[in-house]
Amino acid sequence: MFRDREDAGVKLGLELSRLQLHQPVVLALPRGGVLVAVEVANALNAPLDLLIVRKVGAPGNPELAVAAIVDGDPGEVVLNREIVEAYALDEDELRVLIANERPELERRRVAYRGKTKPISIAGKTAIIVDDGAATGTTMKIAIRALKRRSPREIIVAVPVSPQETVAELAREADRVVCLSQPGQFRALSFHYLRFPQLSDSDIVTAMGKAVRSQTGGQQHAAGPGSKAATKSMPRNNREK
Repeated sequence: MFRDREDAGVKLGLELSRLQLHQPVVLALPRGGVLVAVEVANALNAPLDLLIVRKVGAPGNPELAVAAIVDGDPGEVVLNREIVEAYALDEDELRVLIANERPELERRRVAYRGKTKPISIAGKTAIIVDDGAATGTTMKIAIRALKRRSPREIIVAVPVSPQETVAELAREADRVVCLSQPGQFRALSFHYLRFPQLSDSDIVTAMGKAVRSQTGGQQHAAGPGSKAATKSMPRNNREK
């Protein structure tokens, strides 16, 4: 069990620092992943950025994702083709569903990032960080979107996740680093002593305080303010 998200980030950063990573860039999934990612970026002395993902829910079932919009330059839409086919959605219906979610993605982008451009991950090691992965749905979407941006390697880094989810993510990413894989995974909050809900202002504050020490002593932060079982799973063969 972790004391809080910061504690989880410190431990996750220590584990990642043992790997020889080529030009790591830490990408936080808001909201919960940001506090973890700040500590990871500090441990790796790596740039920190946000990876904002907005789920597009199925008609009448908003919790079931038919697609997701991933913020970027340009932004990307990743379809969950199995769900699209199950609901027999045509292009016009999909277009409407996606358009309905774009305003919220844009609101979050402006609130969290301001005018700051996303960091390029081309040829670099992209480390996607969240405070946990229950089903891994959002993380899978993030991985698939990042593959189009030509990173050298994609690493998923989470403090806690069910064993089956870790196995599924390992088929998508090059590596998965997960500190705890409980056999009986309950709600994510059960694995933290403190697990407060985070607001937009919490994210802005965290990103504003994030320090990225780089060559020349410069410090940057993206945004408007600008021993449990440890597994590092190697790349698995997977369909391209």
